[in-house]
Amino acid sequence: MAAPVGGALAEMAEFTCSLAGAAAAVTRSYFRKPIDVIQKLDNSPVTIADRECEARIREMITERYPGHGILGEEHGFDGKELSDIWVIDPIDGTKSFISGLPLYGTLLAFTRDNDVRIGAISMPELGEFWIGVAGEGCYFNGTPSRTSDCRDLGDAILMTTAIEYFSSENRDKFAELREKTRIRRYGGDCYIYAMVASGWADLAVETGLKSYDFMALVPVIEEAGGVITDWSGNRPDMNSDGTIVAAATKELHQQALEILGR
Repeated sequence: MAAPVGGALAEMAEFTCSLAGAAAAVTRSYFRKPIDVIQKLDNSPVTIADRECEARIREMITERYPGHGILGEEHGFDGKELSDIWVIDPIDGTKSFISGLPLYGTLLAFTRDNDVRIGAISMPELGEFWIGVAGEGCYFNGTPSRTSDCRDLGDAILMTTAIEYFSSENRDKFAELREKTRIRRYGGDCYIYAMVASGWADLAVETGLKSYDFMALVPVIEEAGGVITDWSGNRPDMNSDGTIVAAATKELHQQALEILGR
């Protein structure tokens, strides 16, 4: 993995690529092998692969940048008072992972003063990697990645992970949006945002996400030319409400917000 960028964030971007490589080595060693699955208090599943992967990422960050904070899904928040914070989801799509589906990913984000500057989506089983660096662009496996030029809902390909994650009110809004689009596809977790960043999909819409689920997505989508906000139109940060809409263009984003933001 490589991050062909320059500027002040070049070193940090290269390190992000190293984190992704180390994480992939851990998760791939457990994929499609018998492992115990534990139900967390919120009834979401977790495995030894999730926990070991995050532990490895934390170890690398602490060794390289001991003055940085770390927020991870499995091991909590260390150093939340610090200005430089890494936000990590070791396995985004644990249900896919334990079901043998290769559409799980690792999400990595670097934030400074609550502004996300670097985001990466790593898909270990597919050998696919996206990284967005503020002011430097978005890259897929080392080459520039761009969103589509779709500007109308009637032409759009819409993706979400699962309708069951929506509340009844949000499900109604999503249903209205869904009926105005050309194609709908379900499943994929973080991969659906990678598809938007690469121009294969035009809209990704979800609710109920945590900061470790979406912070890495922000630079990927923005630096690919797209727009990503919550359903109220605010750029996501560590305090966002967990609603997300990512769109290929500002025109498409506005049309989606007219429905989702009611």
